[in-house]
Amino acid sequence: MRTFLALAAAVSAYTSLIFAAESIAPQSISERSSTVVLRSEVQWEPLNPARGDKSPKAGTLWGDRKSSGPTGFLVKFADGFSSPPHIHNVTYRAVVISGHIHNDDPNAAEMWMSASSFWTQPKGELHITAAKGNSNVAYVEIDDGPYLVLPPEEAFDSGERPVNVDPSNIVWMDASDIRRWGDQQVKTASADGPRIAFLWGNTKEGQLNGSFIKLPAGFKGKIMSSGSTFRAVVIKGKPQYQVSGENTAKTLEPGSYFSSVKKVAHKLSSSAVEESIIYVRTNGAYRVAPTQPEK
Repeated sequence: MRTFLALAAAVSAYTSLIFAAESIAPQSISERSSTVVLRSEVQWEPLNPARGDKSPKAGTLWGDRKSSGPTGFLVKFADGFSSPPHIHNVTYRAVVISGHIHNDDPNAAEMWMSASSFWTQPKGELHITAAKGNSNVAYVEIDDGPYLVLPPEEAFDSGERPVNVDPSNIVWMDASDIRRWGDQQVKTASADGPRIAFLWGNTKEGQLNGSFIKLPAGFKGKIMSSGSTFRAVVIKGKPQYQVSGENTAKTLEPGSYFSSVKKVAHKLSSSAVEESIIYVRTNGAYRVAPTQPEK
């Protein structure tokens, strides 16, 4: 049986994320070459066609879960859904976007994960997945497909162990928590500024990792990325995303997605009354840079 784990505040000495923009020259950042997928644009299909109408629905955000390579997709569960015991051929990571989801050993007591919970499911491990609520949606990603559902008799021990992290156990940090991020000195911090939480991976430049960004209510600014891959999924809130060359910003409801390659500045703003939480998967530096008020 799993237990909810608190995320440790220990951070790699090589981390490359900070809360200021000074270390990336403005002229080197493009506001183009980004991709935005609204949740309303997602196409839904059965996650496991073999189960017919009993299958959860899946909607691809990036990649192709039926083929090789990494992919990220949304999964939508009906209220009262409970899967039979099964395994997967690949390990996956997931974040609850809405509703309540239980993912554990077949004989484990129910332990419901609410919105902003994070969990991992090791390949080969027997488990069930259940859901309750009017809208049960999760974001799921794998590092290499295809993503398959296999019967219990094919279970095996990969050596990996599952992790469940409740929102109350997420460790949020701002610039004042870490005096130095990689080679950059953090000089200022704001009590009501952006925060981050590390979830998995290695923050050394070039290595894949996953984190949450929390943008406070009323935030206006940019997330500036420089990695060869930057993928972001809105988990909470309805931030506005300003696409370069367009007059009207796009409203990113939970489950919406934006991405980029190389150096791109993503212009975002949060509602004046609601914070936003964004899940980020990247292999390079990114900077959360609030817009400085005019003097």
